[in-house]
Amino acid sequence: MSEPLIIAVPSKGRLKEQVEEWLADCGLKLSIAGGARGYMAELKGVSGVQVRLLSAGDIAEAIDAGEVHLGITGEDLLRERAGALEDRALLLRPLGFGRADLVVAVPKSWIDVDTMADLEEVAHDLLARNGRRMRVATKYLVQTRAFFARHGIADYRIAESGGATEGAPAAGAAELIVDITTTGATLVANGLKILSDGIILKSQAQLTAALRADWSDAQLAAAEGLLRVIEARATAHDSATLVWPAQDDDDALVETLVSAGAVPRPNGLLTPVDMVARAAGVLTAAGRGPVTASRPDFVFDTRCAPFDALRTRLGKI
Repeated sequence: MSEPLIIAVPSKGRLKEQVEEWLADCGLKLSIAGGARGYMAELKGVSGVQVRLLSAGDIAEAIDAGEVHLGITGEDLLRERAGALEDRALLLRPLGFGRADLVVAVPKSWIDVDTMADLEEVAHDLLARNGRRMRVATKYLVQTRAFFARHGIADYRIAESGGATEGAPAAGAAELIVDITTTGATLVANGLKILSDGIILKSQAQLTAALRADWSDAQLAAAEGLLRVIEARATAHDSATLVWPAQDDDDALVETLVSAGAVPRPNGLLTPVDMVARAAGVLTAAGRGPVTASRPDFVFDTRCAPFDALRTRLGKI
């Protein structure tokens, strides 16, 4: 029997719930072995797939090491691993949930500090006056160092944070922080503000492929089956079908709408959702009607862009 495609999904918390909801929307039910506390699962709706339930951080580590083929976790965690992400993993699809920003935040009392350039001056002045480097509390060492280097800031040191990072300035453990925030409310409550150009990453959950994993032909075929379902559902969310009583001289109308972004179908058109009213208006103005718009459940195409990208990166064209 062929080895299964291994996909890692979050084992707990709101992100686990969101992943389960997303999979269910795609017609893929996650069935956890061993009850609610199990760490293995099946994905009903596709074959040849084994699911592992891991923490979000462990998923990023497993993708990095090639211990799983696919994983769902935050982009911030994926980019915090050493080395260029593009050499280790391929982001296949942003999922639209698990959103959070990785930001540089300073005390609100620093009224003259609004940009990274201002921060460079603070770091220089602090070193000149007190002979010590500006301290940055963070758990995100890799991205902090890369971002500060891009802005030419060198006079600082990282104070690794093991707890509530946002409280470090008030506790005297650091002058500023780099941390994840969803609404900014916790930063405000701790007397902090985000620098105007201090957004390091706008993160969200990503369906990601591990480039260092061993990929057999069977595992790649299972990935194709899974990705085609996911892409078909995503396309359906953004699409609508238009049908009307056909006439012999419809070709010019169809050609006009196709040039505007519609896709011809044997019995009508597939259009982006935000084009439905405009396309229906063109048709009814030309005397076609009634025009019926409906939403498809899935739209399967001959090509699957994420799978094509994965196959190319793996050299299995």
